[in-house]
Amino acid sequence: MGRWICCLCSRAADPLMLLLVLALGCNPSTAAAAAASPSVPHVKPSYSFGRTFLGLDKCNACIGTSICKKFFKEEIRFDTWLSSHLKLPPSSLLSYSGNYTDDAKSWRLVDITRLTSKYQHDRADKRICTSLLRTRSCSLERALRRTQRFQKWLRAKRLTPDLVQGLPSPLLRCPSQRLLDRIVRRYAEVPDAGSIYMDHLTDRDKLRLLYTLAVNSHPILLQIFPDVEGWPFPRYLGSCGRLLVSASTRPLRDFFGAAPEVAADLALQLLAVLRSMATNDLNYFFYFTHVDAGTFGVFSNGHLFIRDASTLGVIDKEEGSQLIDGQQEYKDIFSCLTVDCQSALVPCDSIRDQHSLVMVCQDLLPKLLSGKFLSPVQESIDAFLERCARGLGDGGGGASEAMAELAGILKPLRSCDSRFAYRYPDCRYSDKY
Repeated sequence: MGRWICCLCSRAADPLMLLLVLALGCNPSTAAAAAASPSVPHVKPSYSFGRTFLGLDKCNACIGTSICKKFFKEEIRFDTWLSSHLKLPPSSLLSYSGNYTDDAKSWRLVDITRLTSKYQHDRADKRICTSLLRTRSCSLERALRRTQRFQKWLRAKRLTPDLVQGLPSPLLRCPSQRLLDRIVRRYAEVPDAGSIYMDHLTDRDKLRLLYTLAVNSHPILLQIFPDVEGWPFPRYLGSCGRLLVSASTRPLRDFFGAAPEVAADLALQLLAVLRSMATNDLNYFFYFTHVDAGTFGVFSNGHLFIRDASTLGVIDKEEGSQLIDGQQEYKDIFSCLTVDCQSALVPCDSIRDQHSLVMVCQDLLPKLLSGKFLSPVQESIDAFLERCARGLGDGGGGASEAMAELAGILKPLRSCDSRFAYRYPDCRYSDKY
């Protein structure tokens, strides 16, 4: 009876209290507490992005900040690490798979990559502080700004060969003024690129560009030779701190066990990429200093691209290298951030036209093509790869003739179906595809 009296009293006093009393078993004290408590809005779980994870705490010894807003607005998400708490992946990884959106409705796969491993970054940061300021930790920007090289960058109106002398990147091993002008004109981390002069670059921009070139030129190559102009690189979407974001590809190693017709198609595409790197409208000769199973990648439509451009060198066939004697051996802190300062670099004049093809024949094509086909086709492929791996011999047309020979063996082995979306259904109507 007391409980009903309680309810009646509550009803008379406050209709809202009556509802709470009924819902809570007619306990007035509990109902009163519930009524007094403010409602707590539902909080959407979100990433807790840290400046340290992104590398923003190291700027301006970083790549840039052009895509940071998308990280903080959660328009870039780490694909395999989504959970109820949306925890970030381990910072020790070199690359991550992610999803990217422009409208919060349609998402596409992207690769999120560090310039180098966290261990190498930490080691380089420590080297900057101990070498330049004699301390274990420091402001990287303050230390690097004091260097003789960066002071020259600050005074320079144009990026010239002497400003990049001694940098370890293969891209800059044989620099021409035409190539350096292209780097400044196409530099995507500033909003008003387009001029070969560096007037539009702030001091901060110059340090970011110099740091990127010194650590890993991969993002620069993606910017200055964009996929929309037909170059075989994934699209550069931007950077945040020491992370860069580009279109996603699966590494070639994932296809070493592929069906024979898929292996033949990928091998033919690889040959086509090497051919375009040696002969193109801009008269740049691209060569690899190293290849492995992650150098090339494959898009979801079956199209093969260069996934990792960090070991790619460029020789200007119009102007040649414009470093003078002694400049290639110049060394400073920017020469030694991620490599051994004593490591010998390949001289520009020693690069032959078959250089990259021989590397591919030694390290990639056997893993892709061996044991896939019936006799006598397999014997022909194996014999070619063995001869190619030994160097093909000298001669101006060695590489192009060799690629044409292998292409002639592989073309009849391809098939035309929806697995090869990059050339299907065109391949049904034209031998070109």
